[in-house]
Amino acid sequence: MGVTGSSSDFNSIKELLKQTGGYAIIDGGLATEFERHGANLNDPLWSSKCLLTSPHIIHTITHIWIVYLDYLEAGADIIASASYQVLSLSGFEAKGFSREKSEFLLRKSVEIACEARNTYYDKCKATSSSVDDKILKKRPILVAASVGSYGAYLADGSEYSGIYGDLITLDTLKDFHRRRLQVLGESGADIIAFETIPSKLEAQAFAELLDEGDVKISGWFSFNSKDGVNVVSGDSIKECIAIAEACEKVVAVGINCTSPRFIEGLVLEIAKVTSKPILVYPNTGERYDADQKEWVENTGVGDDDFVSYVDKWMDAGVSLLGGCCRTTPATIRAIHKRLVTRRSLFSSS
Repeated sequence: MGVTGSSSDFNSIKELLKQTGGYAIIDGGLATEFERHGANLNDPLWSSKCLLTSPHIIHTITHIWIVYLDYLEAGADIIASASYQVLSLSGFEAKGFSREKSEFLLRKSVEIACEARNTYYDKCKATSSSVDDKILKKRPILVAASVGSYGAYLADGSEYSGIYGDLITLDTLKDFHRRRLQVLGESGADIIAFETIPSKLEAQAFAELLDEGDVKISGWFSFNSKDGVNVVSGDSIKECIAIAEACEKVVAVGINCTSPRFIEGLVLEIAKVTSKPILVYPNTGERYDADQKEWVENTGVGDDDFVSYVDKWMDAGVSLLGGCCRTTPATIRAIHKRLVTRRSLFSSS
């Protein structure tokens, strides 16, 4: 795997870890950062709305593009496309876009991340050191095409419950996700990030779609939990991970959008049933009000408390770590500093 361009190698995560000393950093939350840069995301499309309302973002260095640069300059080794929330063909078609336009926007979400990576590399050529606390070091960087669950398309908070109703079957979920995965698999992304998977059923749908062979790149499976024991649907975390373990094209497994206090216990259970690299990118622990569609302030942890968990997560077996909702480039920078310290301690000992 080179440091530029896309890699179709199913072991790209393992290759990345070889080149980053055994640990790699995933970026943090996107939506909060988009809003901080002026985007209004009060829309069922959530962060994907930026693709519709700001087609000039590359040129004006606002919204998505600048957020990616913030994360890369904070130390992220993996950045995810703005395609999680309802960036499904159904989501865009519900807005009145044609199938062709919808597929174009899917590819565009990945293209923006790839262009940000190239711009970051250009900045690295100009300097080989950190400037004003910015990390400008050429290194392997992966672009992950983010895929949310069926519940993300519904935009009713059901990705936090996994309850879709009896009419939603395995075949329903496969039909819903199939074309989107085919498009993203040919978009130039290095890997597909299957995020906030709420149930064993949806994990099975994703695994079968990967096994069908029409998706040309590998993926990681990341589940969420609200009790620190099971995934949000109540399904066993071990049974969910076992589905991912059996799928050759799943190259990493883990947890996202879950309170930091639950991560260590979940990782210890995951490690019992997988040989794949384990990833975690928790939220800050704040509570999400699905009715009001907003986070309840002051219910989570700050960056210092968040990063205080990092050593425990790595000791439990985590190789890839970052942040999800409400985390920022400051969170990622703090994780990077913690990793630098950890590497120094281990090398000196």
